[in-house]
Amino acid sequence: HHRLEMVYRATKDYPRLQPSNIEFELPTPNYTSDTLIRLEEKYPNKKFSLLLGEDNLASFHKWKNYEVILERYSLFIYPRNGAAPPAKELSKYKNIYLVNAPKIEVASSKIREWIKAKKNVRPLLPPESWIYLDEMNFYK
Repeated sequence: HHRLEMVYRATKDYPRLQPSNIEFELPTPNYTSDTLIRLEEKYPNKKFSLLLGEDNLASFHKWKNYEVILERYSLFIYPRNGAAPPAKELSKYKNIYLVNAPKIEVASSKIREWIKAKKNVRPLLPPESWIYLDEMNFYK
């Protein structure tokens, strides 16, 4: 559960962000729709949305229960360079919002690759995540 520890450390200074280990309690394979249902059961007074990279939007119509997700939740789409357009099946849903944010094109797989190659990735990570990665000698 090293990734969860990194999330807790990265969000500890942001009181409006609350990490959850709920997916570790669910049977595998785990689907986003199952996670959202469990979150609603655990936190009935909260409203949930999804934040997705734009590259996930083109295949979102292939996700399990995608129609239910789109009927019940808002999707906030983070921009990505070169992302394929959304599938036409999604055009009828009005709760898909493109976030006006800078495009940061760094995938976690690239960060792991650069750490192995001894490149400096510290500026790309929240300080607490970097400290944890360094302490644990991950990906080296």
